[in-house]
Amino acid sequence: MFNSDLKNFSLKAGIITSLLLGGCIATTLPYMRAETAQRLAAPAWMIKRDIPAGQFNLLAYERIHERGAVANVYIEGDGSAFTSPKEWTTNPTPENPVALHLATKDKADNVIYLARPCQYITTTQNGASCDDKYWKEARFSSEVLEAYQDALDEIARRYDITGYHLIGYSGGGAIATILAAERKDILSLRTVAGILDHETQTAITKSEQSMGESLNAVDYGVDLTRMPQYHFVGGQDAVVPPAILHSYLQAMPPSHCVQSMVVQEAGYEKGWTDKWPELLKLPVHCYSKNGPDVYEGAEPKSDAKPFYTLPEKPAKP
Repeated sequence: MFNSDLKNFSLKAGIITSLLLGGCIATTLPYMRAETAQRLAAPAWMIKRDIPAGQFNLLAYERIHERGAVANVYIEGDGSAFTSPKEWTTNPTPENPVALHLATKDKADNVIYLARPCQYITTTQNGASCDDKYWKEARFSSEVLEAYQDALDEIARRYDITGYHLIGYSGGGAIATILAAERKDILSLRTVAGILDHETQTAITKSEQSMGESLNAVDYGVDLTRMPQYHFVGGQDAVVPPAILHSYLQAMPPSHCVQSMVVQEAGYEKGWTDKWPELLKLPVHCYSKNGPDVYEGAEPKSDAKPFYTLPEKPAKP
């Protein structure tokens, strides 16, 4: 009897160990998701830091090799905020942090990853529990945008950053878009599967998740006609289908600064990481009738050259 029980225990222990080592269980446990992020960031020499921002603490991973220069900032998506269009979760920390994956592929000198409120850090600055509305109906609220404003200001002071290239994934794309419209130090905007019109997304996906307390990125397009921007969407994406991007583009006034691409083989989470280095090399232009012009943030530069792109810095040998 004892030997039989011992064999059963050993068998079960072996199965659990195999599942943990294979990642089948580990990445679904909230307390293990932070370990997943750390293991992604460490090989890219990105250092963890918590940034007090607005009423929140935001998790950041940073690699700063050149003070007094520009930085590429990646903003995470909605994470594990919901399990279906009708069901919310109790912890929005992503099982698969796509924006962090993208950031680790970026070879620029200054790369910063910012998580979303309540991801990884489940308490606010005053120690209270993070209100679940900030990964539900208020995920793009004015309080959330204020937190990112504070975070970018703090980063600029800390490292003497002179400007930002923003890259937002999913809901991070909405936040990046609104920030680009509101700040003067944003040099370019890129989104990947960006929720650029959450009202259209709700209608198309027939979601019952209210976004009544959220700002909508599409309403800020009028202020981004001079912002160099590139938007990438997945041809196989059922969560943020290409129609969301089309709604944003149709709402914008005429602009020569907006480029977009449908990556046919990509879905919502899959197909982006390996392809990102190639997509990141694509120049971000503002065109005029006479060729590409120079625009920095929302204001045109007076010393414009005949040709201008916003290339990423090449990797150091």
